[in-house]
Amino acid sequence: MLTAENHLGTIGVSEEYLTSLIGYTASTCFGVVDLNTAEKRQGLLSVFRKAEMGAKKCVRLETKDGKLIIGLHITVIIGTNISAVADSLAHKIRYTIEDKTGFKVSKITIYVDGISEA
Repeated sequence: MLTAENHLGTIGVSEEYLTSLIGYTASTCFGVVDLNTAEKRQGLLSVFRKAEMGAKKCVRLETKDGKLIIGLHITVIIGTNISAVADSLAHKIRYTIEDKTGFKVSKITIYVDGISEA
């Protein structure tokens, strides 16, 4: 559980919530076909099953100096600008995490593991 303090008190957020929020955010981003693990690719349509089975394998979370460091492996749609997809996804994840949880994100690393047809 990650905790943060503000003027209202202490806020606690589970890693499972963060990983499922990041997985859902990635699934709604244009150009992303799949979320991948280091060992094996898994389909994006099973994002909610991944959260139950352990989305920690798709999303890496670390904290340093009270800020989150996020790593995410993806597959993009063939023909899209990979840099634009990765930048858009990183921006969307940062905004969503900071808006929904109040935690600051210091770094997001997007690993593009493959290119596939939609």
